[in-house]
Amino acid sequence: MTNPAALSGRDLTRVFTTPSGDVHALTEVSLEVRPGELLVVRGPSGSGKTTLLNLLGGLDTPTSGEVWLGETELTAMSEPQLLEVRRTRLSYIFQSFGLIPVLSAAENVEVPLRLVATPGLDRERRVAEALDLVGLAPHANQRPYELSGGQQQRVGIARALVSEPEILIADEPTGQLDSATAATIMDLLSTLVHERGLAAVVSTHDPLLMSRADRVLELHDGRAQPRGRHSAA
Repeated sequence: MTNPAALSGRDLTRVFTTPSGDVHALTEVSLEVRPGELLVVRGPSGSGKTTLLNLLGGLDTPTSGEVWLGETELTAMSEPQLLEVRRTRLSYIFQSFGLIPVLSAAENVEVPLRLVATPGLDRERRVAEALDLVGLAPHANQRPYELSGGQQQRVGIARALVSEPEILIADEPTGQLDSATAATIMDLLSTLVHERGLAAVVSTHDPLLMSRADRVLELHDGRAQPRGRHSAA
């Protein structure tokens, strides 16, 4: 029996009103992603990738259409409910890493746990496990400026995983990295998704990263054209 979708978007449309007229950033895009599946959203700049991810993560509201987490409609939630979802069920990885410069790697990873008042000993254990998972245990006390770009992104991944989310959303997570480091990061994300049963949506413009995906959704001018599943390696 096929796993039910952990995250789905149904006929998502987003129109932005500007002084020069309406901008259709996304038009009737539908998708599903299941536990243990890595869906890559591909498209050039301006194709609607970030808009789609913002809608899926509850950071923005569609002009029309619905977002569902399992059998719960995200787009029907109040702001406090959305905040709780973002703290406990859904995590983000950003292109810009989004680390706090004055905090160490461990302290950056710890932030989501402090937001939900996780007890100290449990917090320390989970931070250590998350850093070990991404291969950064020896760098726990270093600050972002002491780390390479790839290491900083690994801290971002550890921070996203430490709250043990069901869903992972990553917006151009390799956009600031060289091609070799980008491939390493995508390999890590793919492994984590499949081993931990996460449902992940990752946007990229890099065609070299498609081989890490279970499925690819291609966006052009805000419209989606699904592509076939890659063959297993």
